[in-house]
Formats: sequence, structure tokens, C-alpha cells
Amino acid sequence: MALIKSISGIRGTIGGKPGDSLSPLDIVKFAAAFGSRILTLNKGKKIIIGRDGRISGEMVSQLVVSTLRGLGMDVLDLGLSTTPTVELAVVGERAAGGIIITASHNPKEWNALKLLNSAGEFISAEEGAAVLEKAKKDDFNFSTVDRLGAYAIDTSWLQKHIDAIVRHPLVDVKSIQQKQYKVVVDVINSTGALFLPPLLKALGVKEVVLLNEEINGRFAHNPEPLPENLAGLSAAVQKSKADLGIAVDPDVDRLCFVCEDGSMFGEEYTLVAVADYVLGKKPGNTVSNMSSTKALKEITLKHGGQYYPSAVGEVNVVNTMKAVDAVIGGEGNGGIIVPDLHYGRDALIGIGLFLSALSYHKNGLRSFRTRYPDYFISKNKIELQKGIDVSAIFDKIKKKYKNHPVNTDDGLKIEFDNDWVHLRTSNTEPIIRIYAESNFETTANNIASRLMKDIKEFI
Repeated sequence: MALIKSISGIRGTIGGKPGDSLSPLDIVKFAAAFGSRILTLNKGKKIIIGRDGRISGEMVSQLVVSTLRGLGMDVLDLGLSTTPTVELAVVGERAAGGIIITASHNPKEWNALKLLNSAGEFISAEEGAAVLEKAKKDDFNFSTVDRLGAYAIDTSWLQKHIDAIVRHPLVDVKSIQQKQYKVVVDVINSTGALFLPPLLKALGVKEVVLLNEEINGRFAHNPEPLPENLAGLSAAVQKSKADLGIAVDPDVDRLCFVCEDGSMFGEEYTLVAVADYVLGKKPGNTVSNMSSTKALKEITLKHGGQYYPSAVGEVNVVNTMKAVDAVIGGEGNGGIIVPDLHYGRDALIGIGLFLSALSYHKNGLRSFRTRYPDYFISKNKIELQKGIDVSAIFDKIKKKYKNHPVNTDDGLKIEFDNDWVHLRTSNTEPIIRIYAESNFETTANNIASRLMKDIKEFI
């Protein structure tokens, strides 16, 4: 069992004792703390909520709704939705904040509350710390019976989100429609099953084949859209002779593609390809986190812009994007942020822009992939037991590699000539992530293996 309280929200496994897992008591306490913090900011009392298709989603949602109403807040419930849709709705409804009930790429036993401010963006570190402090002190007061909050359901934001994508100036529906694409989509038993078919139809895709379309939260495979989890999608693309495959995670903020021959386009290159297209139409700066491929920097420089790295985490990417006025940004995990739509990772706008870019290419997706370099990122993780001092481990590794350039802005990033390795603790799981990139797959794996061996030795 696990419970992770952080500045970005609360995440944990369902079942177990309060304080050790995401129990109903923890959900109520944290929702009350966030709602109380929102009320102190005097930006209103309207809150938008939505959830992915997890087994526990309805139960968690009911607890959150009742808690917020008990504080006197008005709740607008989007029901089964996506993270980017809730982000858009917060702004569109002029709400004071939002809560997305999803554990993103985590397995079915996990759930979480992701917290949004009035701009529809993840709350800042300062706001997150204030919420945690309120939860710790039970610093909240519930309303009397005459001042309980209102509750309403609104399912219209699915279409509003799709309409916003179709209207985006860089989404070329006519060009996509002319290609008459056949697409296989793995919606991993969650809300992508509701959103992707109407989106693809609106974009002019001719035929859509859905995999794992029943929204039951019993994910047919590990829900993280990584190559090792997409064998079924790859096989389906080849069997149905489709033009491409699309995979999203349960809350539809991450996106990756499979080529017509079943090979992986590469989640790192989702952002690279979209950025290349956007920069060709709208030159400017780009941002990605420092665990992402160096290919984005090269593409940005080619278009005359400047590339800026950020610490890992959507809120960090967004803050850097705002600081440098970036026209496109995101993360190498398939997260695309298009600021003239909204400042949040959004697989739906990512699909619109990616298909627009592909539609201008004469040949298929496999040929399209050859436009970009074949860098390899080896992605690994080590599970952490309670009580392990990660900072002490990183200090020892930093000392061991003191003759190489080291960046400590977010964990530990070490550069080896043209290669790099990034070590950091996860914000969402009790693990250390170890990412290494090189021109050669074997080299990237060897670098990652060497650092994993170091970590285990120092543990």
C-alpha cells in the first residue's frame, strides 16, 4: 500500500489503513484542505471536477463532491472526462479551481486528486505546500445546512474541447480528410473511448478501430504508453492494414504513435514531430523537461528558435514556457503543451497537430519518422523502500562522477560527451527513475545499467 502527499496533489493505492493508502478519510481530508485553501483566495466557490475510467473513480468522486459541498462550494461535475478537458473547463466556466480524479499512467489499484488553480493549471509549489499544511492541521470549517454548496453535472465539455481543437489555426482538417486515414486506437479501458472517436471523426479520419474500448478501469495491460505495453496495438495496426496506431494513457494527457508496419514512432518523438510542424508555421522558443530527448533542441535551433530545459513535472515545464514565451513545449513521455489552447498536456490537440503534420507528408508514418534522428533513451526505475536517504545516494554518485558536467536542478543529470543520464525521484511513485540517452541503444542501456548498479551499491 502507498500514499504519496506532494505539492501537486495526493496519490495512493485504494484499500488499507488511513495514512498508509488512499483511504476515504485521506480523500476527504485532502479535498477539504484544497477547498478551504481555494476559499481563502477569494476567487469564488465554483469547482470543476472530472474523472478517468478507474474502478475507484466513482467512489472517490462522490467523496470529493460531498466534501466540497460541505464546505459550501458549488461543484460542476464533468463526470467521465480527461485531464485536459477539465483544465479547459475551469477557464471556460470561470471557476475558482478544479480537481481531476486520476492516477494517470499508474495501474488500476491507484487513484489520485490532481489540483488546478483558477487558470486551469496545476497549482504552484507554494499553493501545494499551503494545502498540505491545512490537511496536516485539519484547518477547515464546514458549512451549516443552509449554506451547503450546489451540485450540477455538465457533459458538454467533450464537444467544446473537440470544437476548440478543430478551430485551432494549425489543425488542418481538410488536409487530414483528404488522406482518408484508417487508425487503430488503444484507449486502455478509460475515457479515451469517449473522446477519441468523435475527435477523429471531426478531424476527417475515415475509419477508427478501437482497442480496449470498454470503460471499466480494468486495464487490459499496463496503462503507461510505453513500447513494451503496446504489442497489442502494434499487431492490430498490421492486421487491419491501418495507416497508424494511437495510444493514450487513462486520463488522455499522454500520446504516442505506432507506424503502419507495427514499429514504434517513439513517445519521445511525439513532441519533436509536433514541434517541428508548429515551428514551421509559427517560429519561436520551445521547452521540455531535462529527461527528454535532445532532438527537440536540434529541431528548435533549425527553425531559428531557442530551446530551454526545465525540471521534470508539468508545472515546471509550464512555468518555463511562460518565462521564455515558448510557442510549444511538453515532456518526452508524450505530453504536448500548446499554450494558445491552454497550458496543460493534451493528447487531443496533440492528435490534431500530429495528423496535420503527417498529412503534408507524401508517404506513410514510417517514412515520416525518418525525418528525425534515431537517438535512444533507456528508461528504467528502481523501487524505493521506506527510510532510504536518496539525497545521500545522489551525493555519492555526484562525487564519483565529479569529472563530468553535473546538473542538480532536478535530481542529478550527468553528461558524458554527447550522451547523458538523469536520475530523479518520481513525484508519483516511490521510485528512482534512471533515464539515459545516446546515439546508440546499447550505449544508452549500458549507461543506465552502470548508474543503476551505482545506486544499488550505495543503497
